[in-house]
Amino acid sequence: MSMASYDRPAAFRIGRVFGDTFSVLGRNFGLCLGLAVIFSGIPTFLYQLLTGSQIDAALLSAETGAVPPPEFEPTSALAGLVYFIIYLVLASILQAALVRTTIEDLNGQQPTFADALSRGIAVLLPIIGLLFLMYLGIGIGFVLLIIPGLYLLIRWSAAVPALVHERLGVLESMRRSSELTKGSRWRIFGLFVILIVAIWILQLVLGLLALAIMPILGTVLATALVAVLSAVTSVIASIAMAVAYVELRYVKEGTDVKQLAEIFA
Repeated sequence: MSMASYDRPAAFRIGRVFGDTFSVLGRNFGLCLGLAVIFSGIPTFLYQLLTGSQIDAALLSAETGAVPPPEFEPTSALAGLVYFIIYLVLASILQAALVRTTIEDLNGQQPTFADALSRGIAVLLPIIGLLFLMYLGIGIGFVLLIIPGLYLLIRWSAAVPALVHERLGVLESMRRSSELTKGSRWRIFGLFVILIVAIWILQLVLGLLALAIMPILGTVLATALVAVLSAVTSVIASIAMAVAYVELRYVKEGTDVKQLAEIFA
């Protein structure tokens, strides 16, 4: 059922958001998986293979005494910075593409890979700026006894969909998210808890599976499984935030998904 047929709710509904998240994923599994593999799975796989081989080499050297364990070098910090930049670019494209996919699906349309990808690339620079500021603010908040970080995470949870969908600036998107989440933050926190538990269970199951198959199929395939897990969790989180954004718009403004899609066109 399209969200356009909903009665306007009196409050943010965790169950509806949770259910719609997995409905969107189920109806567009191939598209979402393709985006996730390209923009999350493959980069994570390559990075884990690289760092894993370096760690194995360092442990072997330390055990045999043949070569001294490698010391910290500036190049390792530079490599980490380069990886973070690449990760930020790819994560930005992935999140924007999934926002587009989610709203198109909820409006009864058939999302396409080309359309989702073009939307992600179109907002690349502003969304990188937004994610950087969010990571910085939330990170500082978590250092300050965790609670400020949780508060900012919830307050800014609709910022990415607002930027992608309403074509707002970086700071405007953060303010827009603050407005939309006001009055619903405890419910959004509850949604986060449910998602975290669901993702944790998924990680636990696949993590145990990776450990089980590692002696049989080798490190490479086990690493690939971990990378797929990372990609799936990224997709679930991104779709959930897009669905939550639609729900918040409907609760606060009575704007149904058809109207959202018309603005998005």
